Amino acid sequence: MRVVTRMEDSFGRAVLAAYPLILLAVLWEFVARMDWVRPVFLPPLTVVIAQFVPLAKGGELIGPLAISLYRTAAGLAIAISAGVVIGFLMARMRAVRWLLDPLIAFSFPSPKVAFLPVFILWFGIDHLSKIALVAFTCVFPFIIAAYAGATTVPTNQFWAARAMGTSNTGLLWRVILPASLPSLMSGVRVGVPYALVSTFSAEMIAGGGGLGGEMVLAQRYFETPTVFVYLLIMLAAGYLIDMGVLRLRTHVLRWHEG
Repeated sequence: MRVVTRMEDSFGRAVLAAYPLILLAVLWEFVARMDWVRPVFLPPLTVVIAQFVPLAKGGELIGPLAISLYRTAAGLAIAISAGVVIGFLMARMRAVRWLLDPLIAFSFPSPKVAFLPVFILWFGIDHLSKIALVAFTCVFPFIIAAYAGATTVPTNQFWAARAMGTSNTGLLWRVILPASLPSLMSGVRVGVPYALVSTFSAEMIAGGGGLGGEMVLAQRYFETPTVFVYLLIMLAAGYLIDMGVLRLRTHVLRWHEG
């Protein structure tokens, strides 16, 4: 009996949490069925959902999604690696901070997609230009997160670690990195949406496959249900990845959150 009650409570909470999406779906279907908007601009949601089946059977969903996620993950990996190193160096070395701080302040607010033609010129229209754009877009949040996290380490912890004979490498792995994890995880949650937006935008502008490229191609042929299929996949991918990042944060920072 308790198991059934818990299942009912969980289902009720899930419905309550999803009610805005359910309301939006009902409104979408109602407006489209009432012909208030021409189907070429807004097809019914049921038609869009039905379009998933032929696209999936034709391999037009998994392949583009895998390409986009690969570009996003590769760019993020580069951004995290470079951003954390640069942020820690800025926190520990005044000369590095003096050299890079103006460049970061100048570059961070700039529209990164404006650099896409340059990256295409350098790296071509395929994977490398998109990965470079993602890395360039996301490196700044990680630099700032790493720098902020490293500067919050109390000085007495450094003194204590030094007094115990900790090397510079040990100081990084045992003191600075653990203390910076909350800030770094916040940087990851900020950087992931940036990475997805950069990937999809680059694909929509420059082509070269992926969800963004396939979406623009469908739009050119006025295949509106297909356009909305790709749009829904983009939204779902962003939501699921964000939920995964939150779960990862809870697992990694269970000592901090507690």
